[in-house]
Amino acid sequence: MADRSVFITGAAAGIGRATALLYAGNGYRVGAYDIDLAGLESLRAEITAAGGEVVIGKLDVTDATQWSEQLAAFTAPSGRLDILVNNAGVLANGAFADIPLATHRRMIDINVYGALAGLHEAFRYLRDTPNAQVVNMCSASALYGQPELATYSATKFALRALTEALELEWRPHGIRVVAMWPLFVQTAMTDGVETGSTKSLGVNLQPADVAEAVFAVTQSRRRWLPRVHYPVGRQTKVLAALSQVSPNWTQRLMIKALTGS
Repeated sequence: MADRSVFITGAAAGIGRATALLYAGNGYRVGAYDIDLAGLESLRAEITAAGGEVVIGKLDVTDATQWSEQLAAFTAPSGRLDILVNNAGVLANGAFADIPLATHRRMIDINVYGALAGLHEAFRYLRDTPNAQVVNMCSASALYGQPELATYSATKFALRALTEALELEWRPHGIRVVAMWPLFVQTAMTDGVETGSTKSLGVNLQPADVAEAVFAVTQSRRRWLPRVHYPVGRQTKVLAALSQVSPNWTQRLMIKALTGS
């Protein structure tokens, strides 16, 4: 895998960091990007000490120019971009009307436009790399709109739709596009988050759990009938399965019960 590359956003901590460490440990050339430069420096030291190869760089995912510059620099040695992992994201919880409008806008800008900008800028590199893949970090909150997480949930619904559309549109170019669906993960993003659903379901996943799921998916063989969505963790798998066979009113009642709404 020495010539294979993976470009990961939100890589300084949490799921992104765990994913970068796992790919580096498996021989990939890793591009780790974030706005947290101190976190990236410590990640680089950890990967380098273990004999891995990593490139780090500052990337505000809402800035298309930074996407363009970092992708060009990362792919320059080989021209390859085997895997793009759109992991960067933010979350704010609480009653919709109590969250400042600017905070709602920030979630949309980072979680939706940030991924969209990356996909747009990365397309030409993915298209020119045989068997390229995109992994979008979705969420179980995109199964049904979540009280106290309304806008975050909406951003993940948008990322779900974008994944589904591009999986069809980009398949003729040989690009595989998938979405990962974890429930709550023990990261800085969920520190202090207290909602009806976190109380009833808990925060049970670790960053490594999601990283291992991402890696496993990207190592799996492509199917004639592609699979697009991958739940992570037992709870998410159960909720996702129920959503496939339940009418909308049943899903609403289930979410109402889980969130105490």
